[in-house]
Amino acid sequence: MSFQPASGAIDLNPQQVELNKKISKSLSSIFKLWGYEEVSPPRIERLETLNAGGAINTRDIVKLVANEPLGLRPEMTASIARMACTRLAKKTRPLRLFATGTVFESKEAGDGGISIEENLVTGVELIGAEGINAEIELLSLLLSSIETLKVSQENKPTLLVGHTSFMKLFLEKFDNTTQSYVKDALVTFNKIEIENLNINKRDKDLLLYINECRGHPKSVLSNLSKEFRNNKLIHRLENMFEIIDTIATESGIRIQLDPTFYPHFELYDGLVFNLVCHTESGPLVISSGGRYDGLLNKINKKGNSEFGLGFTFAIDKIRELKTLNSEELLSKKKILLCFDNISKLNLVLKKQKELHKLGNIALIDLNP
Repeated sequence: MSFQPASGAIDLNPQQVELNKKISKSLSSIFKLWGYEEVSPPRIERLETLNAGGAINTRDIVKLVANEPLGLRPEMTASIARMACTRLAKKTRPLRLFATGTVFESKEAGDGGISIEENLVTGVELIGAEGINAEIELLSLLLSSIETLKVSQENKPTLLVGHTSFMKLFLEKFDNTTQSYVKDALVTFNKIEIENLNINKRDKDLLLYINECRGHPKSVLSNLSKEFRNNKLIHRLENMFEIIDTIATESGIRIQLDPTFYPHFELYDGLVFNLVCHTESGPLVISSGGRYDGLLNKINKKGNSEFGLGFTFAIDKIRELKTLNSEELLSKKKILLCFDNISKLNLVLKKQKELHKLGNIALIDLNP
């Protein structure tokens, strides 16, 4: 009999659990101030939902043995999207929803077996909102949430932003076979693979330029507009960053636009972003999100167009940030009550009750 947790699973001690709750409560209080309402999607879903129309690889889903194809959710967006298109289909748009819960991702372990990665997450979904104003609200809420967490400047919090339409723009002139190689080279920053592509020199030089083209949004968009003149996407992003960049600067958060940025889960078909903090062990992605209109329209059976975008915070990863003042979050005092004779235990219990009514943590030493 094995007395170890399943591969990938982790036991959390009381301090870690308490800190997770504090972080979750802090974030949910901000979400509520912005008008977002809490929902609770199930941990178990049909694989058809979890697969998100092919956006999530079935290898990433923890499957359950049952009479129908079921699995544990690897993220919560697909479940909330299903809820929005079914139970909440008649609700006035936009829907502003948030949820907190555990997600499970299946990964290959070092010995060739399966490792189940379990994470606590919280996040928001803005459903039924089209256009740049929705994206500005979502990014503004993200930045406001970071202020609430009081992430230290030592962690150099950086908002990495991309857009899936950039990749379409870069690939449109190539045939299907070449597109696959070009996309892979750009996403992995593989300069050697680009140089080895069998394409003309001008296209190769442009791809090499794009491969290095990341930095402050204003500079990147200015450079891209010289190559792709009168592009609506570039103009739209310029308008968005004009507002977001000011808010980010006030919050002490750096913004980096990377036109080749592409997320792990292919849920998104528009704006995509990661919030990255730098730690001693390397970069740590504490939040990610984007727009997923395509996912909603695959689920939606009403025939009308749906629009959606959202982000998720990885609470366990936020807890890892050493610069978070965990002592301040967990600083409540504990009172120890003692007695010298068993006959006085009743008095001690009454005293404990009085302290509890005042909101104090009070516990009894059970030995006289």
